Amino acid sequence: MRGLAEFIMRGRWQALAVAVIGAGSLLFGWLSAAAIALVTLRKGVVDGSWLVLWALLPALLAAWMSGDIGSIVLLAGTFALAVVLRVSVSLAVAVLASAALGILGGAGLLLISGEFLDQLVVLFAELVGDLEANMNAAGGEAITLPRPTPAQVAGILAAGNAVTAVLSLLLARYWQALLYNPGGFREEFHRLRLPVGATLVLGGLAIFLWLQASWISGWAMVWAVPLMFAGFALVHAWVAATRRGNGSLVAFYAMWLFLDPVKGLLLGLVMADALLDFRRRWSSAPTDGEA
Repeated sequence: MRGLAEFIMRGRWQALAVAVIGAGSLLFGWLSAAAIALVTLRKGVVDGSWLVLWALLPALLAAWMSGDIGSIVLLAGTFALAVVLRVSVSLAVAVLASAALGILGGAGLLLISGEFLDQLVVLFAELVGDLEANMNAAGGEAITLPRPTPAQVAGILAAGNAVTAVLSLLLARYWQALLYNPGGFREEFHRLRLPVGATLVLGGLAIFLWLQASWISGWAMVWAVPLMFAGFALVHAWVAATRRGNGSLVAFYAMWLFLDPVKGLLLGLVMADALLDFRRRWSSAPTDGEA
């Protein structure tokens, strides 16, 4: 990764090559977005905007062919988050902005990519139907599973775009620290903590929407994206303070990925941390672990 970061920062045309090559692809779009964010953070908004404008050309072509504006949202959104981070010099503010990015991206999908969403709804409905048939074939009482709606799918995709944009931003910040401030990213990420008011509002909105009808419950994840990253930062800070090693992080992410109660617990811990500031209680503990 260091070699790639050095290549990007070697000059304008090297950065442009990385930004453009993967721009129209969902598989490598995150890499292009991270390259744009790195240049924006290090060299400024003007250089970053030059890159993103060129990178948007293949993304626009891909969107015109497929109807999916995900690549456009990712590139433009990551650039916007990088601008927020450069101006505010606050990772917390940039992460908070991902919620707005998710809402705007989801609205764009509903307004522009209706046909694409309909195709996904049909695909998901077929998958749910197959699952339903397999469950009913086992006998017992007939089971009917809910089918997704375009609005629900748009909310899920919007949350996914926001998550990918934040991950691309964090990768760019890691690259920047790796090249110019070794160890700086680790310290900055461990300190990531959202303001109390924002945490409680986002948490309340996420819980409220999750309890609503299925067509809108998918949007709960959009509001939860900043809280999720704040939770990850809290766990990393705890592991470092207690010197538990990277094995604890691997176990945590495995549980978070596969166990829904862990996601709810993490949300609750973030909201509690906003009020209690757990890191201050750990400040006297050693923080030179590997997390």
